Amino acid sequence: MILRPTFRFVFSHPAHFIAFGFGAGLSRFAPGTAGTLVGFPLYWLLGPTYSPWVMLSLIAALFAIGVWACGIAGRNLGISDHGGMCWDEIVAFLLILYVTPDDPWWQAGAFFLFRFFDVVKPTPIRELEMRMKGGFGVMFDDILAAGYTLLALAIIKRIWF
Repeated sequence: MILRPTFRFVFSHPAHFIAFGFGAGLSRFAPGTAGTLVGFPLYWLLGPTYSPWVMLSLIAALFAIGVWACGIAGRNLGISDHGGMCWDEIVAFLLILYVTPDDPWWQAGAFFLFRFFDVVKPTPIRELEMRMKGGFGVMFDDILAAGYTLLALAIIKRIWF
């Protein structure tokens, strides 16, 4: 079991590099937050470029890549959902940003709400996270947190705007 992966581990296999969010997951402080922040430049690079179907297909492909990468990295670490694996946050946050209005305040709100739901893991996220192992489990709980985030943003928009 590897509790504190190194740059050597992350760069030893493409799956490790992806699962650790291009190295963002090596952050000693809040690696999930560091990974989520990687979602911003990726979205700014990709989001405005593609049509909705292409972008959603791209996010689905990135999810599938994450299932593969996180599965391999988790097995090699000996920890199914290691805290440094942050590809799940990146992909889920790309989905959130794609649906969120292109406004810095909405995107900042989306960031903080997503981090809240990803950390707190309200029902059924925590239960599913404990039951689902492997790459799919790693990726799926963050998609659920993204769903909570989008629901909260929709309620906020409906009530106050």
